[in-house]
Amino acid sequence: MTQTSRTGRSPRAAAVTAAALAALGLLAAGCTPAAGGVRGTPGASGVQDPYFPRLGNGGYDVSHYALDLAFDPDGGRLDGTARITARATQDLSALNLDLAGLTVAGATVDGEPAAVNRAGDELTLRPRDELPRGTEFTVTVDYAGVPEPLTDPDGSTEGWLNTSDGAVAVGEPAGSMTWFPGNHHPSDKASYEIALTAPSRLAALSNGVRVSTGPASGGRTRTVWRQPEPMASYLATVMIGRYETSTGTALGDVPVVTAVEPSLASATAALRAELPTLLARQQDRFGPYPFGAAGAVIITDGLLGYALETQTRPVFPASSFDRTTLVHELAHQWFGNSVTPESWQDIWLNEGFATYAEWLYAEEHGSVPARDSFLAAFAEEANWAFPPADPPSAENLFDPPVYQRGAMVLHKLRETVGDEVFDELLRGWAAKYRHANASTGDFTGYAESVAGRDLDAVWDVWLYGKDRPAEP
Repeated sequence: MTQTSRTGRSPRAAAVTAAALAALGLLAAGCTPAAGGVRGTPGASGVQDPYFPRLGNGGYDVSHYALDLAFDPDGGRLDGTARITARATQDLSALNLDLAGLTVAGATVDGEPAAVNRAGDELTLRPRDELPRGTEFTVTVDYAGVPEPLTDPDGSTEGWLNTSDGAVAVGEPAGSMTWFPGNHHPSDKASYEIALTAPSRLAALSNGVRVSTGPASGGRTRTVWRQPEPMASYLATVMIGRYETSTGTALGDVPVVTAVEPSLASATAALRAELPTLLARQQDRFGPYPFGAAGAVIITDGLLGYALETQTRPVFPASSFDRTTLVHELAHQWFGNSVTPESWQDIWLNEGFATYAEWLYAEEHGSVPARDSFLAAFAEEANWAFPPADPPSAENLFDPPVYQRGAMVLHKLRETVGDEVFDELLRGWAAKYRHANASTGDFTGYAESVAGRDLDAVWDVWLYGKDRPAEP
């Protein structure tokens, strides 16, 4: 995400009432015990993230989402079936899914009807038989309705956003629960297959590689997209509308799909054509590109106030589609999408790295040394509001210190260890945690292991320090 166009965001976090908790207990009491007489317990209704404690769910780990979505742009209705493959991480009597607003028609666990209870944005399912720890199981949920986006205190929106002829779905940090049920915390990544049925006059895009396109009833087309590499739910996306699409390749054989609203096609053509070159340059700096597809989607201004790094297919409002922002969002494919934060407190690992990618590009292609970018950021008072690794609240997760001071941490690390070791760190960090989750502690420990020495002087001042030092 680009900080310059979106700050101070805070999504609604679902609250579980005392009545809902009591219902969970009643549901669990009615379960058939697992084999061997072990009685399971309900999975937690949140993963206790420092900023969004009710996001995500405990007791299971998702490996795959298969979403079958049909959208009517005239009425804005979405009909969906979500098939979720997961593994129980405890003896499980009931499990929760995050889902906002839509109506659930029914659910099954391993093909058997499951009891369904709803409390706000928490959907609780009770399988007929308890699920022993280690068991792989499949949940199917049928749902429908007109999705409502989430509106944040700063006026920005996320989730499923209807347009004049279709829809755009984005989800950082919680908006994906407006269009499919799931474990909506970045710590639970999974592969995806997303099937989109929409009027044939419209293009329908999502993450990854398009694997099929064919006719559906009523003058509609069904398009299936597959994202085989793990993805956090906030990076899932859908774009349905009158897009001009183009295909090509990058890095030898990586398919590149770009889509643009027709009125923007001419003005954006030159920069869209640079995407393979920019990816190749970043691969040289950060290591092998982590995904089997790439691309971008450019929409008209007015719907989104920010660009977002949705996996393999970042989305840009027209006014944000410039070279600097494109460099930023492409860098996120390594830092944020492949190496994903363990919790939202670690978001500086996304935004600090992507911002530093901008500084590196300016250094290599614009004759602006990264030290100059560092000094400019150092001089900005707003960047010292709080340490990048310790935002004071959820409302501050996308504030300037996370981006600019996060990049300052990396530059001071570079100055401390030298360019050769720093380059090794960039590539090694992306390789060590490829397709995984990582925390701030993981990063500081990794940096010290590569540098071969204690780096507390960097962390204490630049990562955790509250005050601006006298000298940069």
